[in-house]
Amino acid sequence: MVSSLRARNFVVSLLFYVASALAIAFFTYNAYHGNRGIMAKRDYKLKIANLQNKLDALKVERTHWQVRVDLVRSNALDPDILEERARLILNSYHKNDLVVLLDDLK
Repeated sequence: MVSSLRARNFVVSLLFYVASALAIAFFTYNAYHGNRGIMAKRDYKLKIANLQNKLDALKVERTHWQVRVDLVRSNALDPDILEERARLILNSYHKNDLVVLLDDLK
């Protein structure tokens, strides 16, 4: 009877330690690989860096386009620049223009 009580106490203690070790292993694994773990944090930081780079590139492009739009606004519009750009885009010239064709330099 005494030996079975000691064996039962030993088994209960062993089960408690095994359950505790499994719980610690579970939480440690999830702290590293879980949805909000260390690896997920690293992935989020990489995504943030990539998106920040894209944002910076888009800001530069927006600034470029804003400068071009500002050149065409009616209060700052230079008629000579407008005429030059229109002729270049439409590939048309005034009858008094002198056109000089050059060979491509290769």
